[in-house]
Amino acid sequence: MVYPLDYFQHRRDCKFKQAERAQRIQDLTSYHGAFTSSERDVLSKPIEQLVQDVHKQALQPIDILRAYGKAALKAHAKTNCLTEIMIPTAEKWTTDGSINLKGPLAGIPISLKDSIVVGGYDTSVGYSRNVGNKGEKDGTMVRILKDAGAIPYVKTNLPITLLSFESTNDVWGRCTNPHNNKYSPGGSTGGEAALLAAGGGRIGIGSDVAGSVRAPAHFSGIYSLRCSTGRWPKMGMVTSMPGQEGIPSVFSPMTRTLGDLSYFTKSMIGMKPWKYDHSVHPIPWRGDVATEFKEKKKYRVGVLRTDGVVDPSPACARAVDEVVAALQKEGHEIIDVNPPAPYEALVIASQLLNADGCKTFKSFFRTGEWEDAGAEQMSFLMGLPSPFKYVYYLWVKYVRRDEIWAGLIKDWKEKSAYEQWKWVAKREAYKAKFHDWWEQEAKIDFMLTPPNATPAVPHDGMRDAVSSCGYTFLFNLLDYTCGIMPITHVDKALDQLPSDFSIKKLNGVAQGAYKLYDATAMHGLPVAVQVVGQRLEEEKVLAVMQRIEDALGDEKYRLLEID
Repeated sequence: MVYPLDYFQHRRDCKFKQAERAQRIQDLTSYHGAFTSSERDVLSKPIEQLVQDVHKQALQPIDILRAYGKAALKAHAKTNCLTEIMIPTAEKWTTDGSINLKGPLAGIPISLKDSIVVGGYDTSVGYSRNVGNKGEKDGTMVRILKDAGAIPYVKTNLPITLLSFESTNDVWGRCTNPHNNKYSPGGSTGGEAALLAAGGGRIGIGSDVAGSVRAPAHFSGIYSLRCSTGRWPKMGMVTSMPGQEGIPSVFSPMTRTLGDLSYFTKSMIGMKPWKYDHSVHPIPWRGDVATEFKEKKKYRVGVLRTDGVVDPSPACARAVDEVVAALQKEGHEIIDVNPPAPYEALVIASQLLNADGCKTFKSFFRTGEWEDAGAEQMSFLMGLPSPFKYVYYLWVKYVRRDEIWAGLIKDWKEKSAYEQWKWVAKREAYKAKFHDWWEQEAKIDFMLTPPNATPAVPHDGMRDAVSSCGYTFLFNLLDYTCGIMPITHVDKALDQLPSDFSIKKLNGVAQGAYKLYDATAMHGLPVAVQVVGQRLEEEKVLAVMQRIEDALGDEKYRLLEID
């Protein structure tokens, strides 16, 4: 039950957390000011080299922490990307035996999505109701990280509900894109993306249920890997939708560089996470698979040009074209593919993700608490009385003649267990159909797709673009391994819409996306591609990403410079 007086407690808790964060930052006097030459040297090194330096005692973990702590505070000042500031505690961990300095991540500072549990710190997930929920013990993920030698030093911003490609909430405020502060860094792991893109970290961990480590990587210009369920640990978290397993969420790595992404992933799997977390499959790192695809002379590449719901914008289509051209130049076989309808997957996945009628994520709200515009639209439509909803469906289908939007809203209601099981059966049938298409018809090594129809959305843009997530959501349903790699930037001279473009001719989902596309305003924003393997193909996808980056050569993406 919601009590009106809890509004005042909501405001007090938000003010308390923001004041606490500000005080923690202010107290870190040695972490302010310009970088020293030795700190810049640390910031320039890949994590594998830093680990080797720690192992040889050529570099002390405290020196790495101070460099990245300072960089994180600079990134936060620019983007509001941080939530919990753990640097003073992290300093103690470097000397009290909490960190395994012989591990594969020895001395490496790691940032964490706010939903990951660290002992002694809140895990608010953007809800003021969770303020003060700190526990004494680290969650499973953090225990693995510390045993590997990594040093958690900051937690990062996210959207309330965790169901948005933006990252805003009342507790921590709005996170912005380091390339353009009028735009979102992505969501739901947007704070991570902003921090890494701005150079305030090298490796971090986020979660993904509809694209939440991939959209931020695309929007902000970093690298991420959406692991298949069971390959990366998931215990030791707080979420907005506990018990939701229709489309399982996965935790996955995000990094500033591709080399760091590969080393980090290999290191975590090498820690045998199945010894810590019952949900992880006991599959060791398969170096032979990585080598096979690093050395394979000719790939057969399937290119998904459109999901049939929202065609990619000129900027996103151009990024795919640039990768295709680089692969063709290397002699690889390129085919345009037409898989089982991605729209069917979008309908199934959206129904399963919100089968509870949006009740669970709504249950954590307090009176007057800000709600993401996209999530608010989903729950509003879910709550419409059935007769009104049916009339709206008929109007969309027969008056607007929009089959796409009508199909998405037709069954948009809370599901009984009986109905839920039917949707699960549809999910499994679609997965089988897609698998057969890949193996028997397409016979491809991997797929190349846009990660989203557009680059980053402007703030509050998810009000219009809430349903435009098909390029990522498809692979959550399939549980396929996907990697995001930045390729280029929006160019106002190259990426304008054609002169005959008419938004009125588009379906409702596409209209929502294209309302926000403006190549001139977006000039300079990053644009990525998505590399897709099948289930549990992390080694292959990382190897292919490296081959693509090698093929791009001097044309590969240039990271945002550290201030």
